[in-house]
Amino acid sequence: MVAAPASTVARKETTRLDWLDALRGLGALAVVGEHLTTWAIPWLRPTAINLGIYGVLVFFLVSGYIIPHSLERHGDVRKFWIGRVFRLYPLYLAAIVLTLALSPWIAVRAEVPRDASAVAAHATMLLDAVGSAGVLNTMWTLSYEMVFYLLAAALFVLGVRDGRGVLPVLPAVAAAVTGLAWASPPMSGAWLSWLSLAVFAAGLACVLAGRAVRGASVALGVMALALLLLSSRVPWFGAAIVAVMFAGTAIHRWERGQGRLWPVGVAAALVAATPVWALSAGWWWVRPPVWILTVVLAAATFGAAMALRGRRLPAALTRLGVVSYSLYLVHLPLLLIFMTVLGEMSGAPAGAQLGVGVLVLALLLPLSWLSHRFLELPGQRLGRRLARRLR
Repeated sequence: MVAAPASTVARKETTRLDWLDALRGLGALAVVGEHLTTWAIPWLRPTAINLGIYGVLVFFLVSGYIIPHSLERHGDVRKFWIGRVFRLYPLYLAAIVLTLALSPWIAVRAEVPRDASAVAAHATMLLDAVGSAGVLNTMWTLSYEMVFYLLAAALFVLGVRDGRGVLPVLPAVAAAVTGLAWASPPMSGAWLSWLSLAVFAAGLACVLAGRAVRGASVALGVMALALLLLSSRVPWFGAAIVAVMFAGTAIHRWERGQGRLWPVGVAAALVAATPVWALSAGWWWVRPPVWILTVVLAAATFGAAMALRGRRLPAALTRLGVVSYSLYLVHLPLLLIFMTVLGEMSGAPAGAQLGVGVLVLALLLPLSWLSHRFLELPGQRLGRRLARRLR
């Protein structure tokens, strides 16, 4: 039997993963579109759904699909954390520095604490989970990414593989219960930022040093769960987001013949319906009609992309997916600069609004490529080198 050429194998592998990159690209475009149209082209902004939440739900499904499988495939929680830290933090820290450097001209968000607890909250990325705002309002999603990583790592070291696929149901039920139980988080205060930083730093130090890896990972997971349910800015919403990510995990297991699909449907129904009875819906986009349609559309998008896996997808979309993290974090500082220079655009002629939108995108795409090339990729390479040195 003649082996396939290496280039053919590589192309097949790339095609197999293209659908995930396409989803990332679509998610990033949706978030950019939400923020851009809100300011510059309000008549183009949809109101039946929230484009931004649609985009981040797609992102969260992709994370849930990939992350636990990546952990199990590599079989090493230390390498997992090195990869995550060097994947996320270089650009994240650069975005913080850029935002602060612009602060003499563009005021930092009023919701950000004006004390050192803001530093602690940003250091862990657990911003929303400890009730603290990020210097960029896009950073709230990273809180739940981090919570999910902590939970996934804890389940991994405990050997929990969820063969029945019921994991997404648990946080979905928690979302329904917390939505009924309280309108605001039962725990709050700057002490949460400091305590979570202490636990986070000590736990990761133990994991990376190879000391008490199991115990440290479990402790981090317990902390993440407690923060999610007790101190997130809208607790039911945080639990719903984690349910969405575990739904992605369950879909991956079902695809591999290792789980069932019906729990995903149950979790999706609970997540979609929770704002109907929640004491505090939170924001306009989690009012039942908007939220439900947004959840349904995100699920349908993921399902459609999954049905197309293995096929060639538009190269532009997959390339956007490759730089999606940069698109996500870079677009808001760029928009803030435009907003400061141009002011309110809602009363401008439609042609001017569209022109500004095109100009923003024309600058955003190369800036995102540059940040990916010179911040993300070097960090990832450094992370891989460090991971290879682990025994």
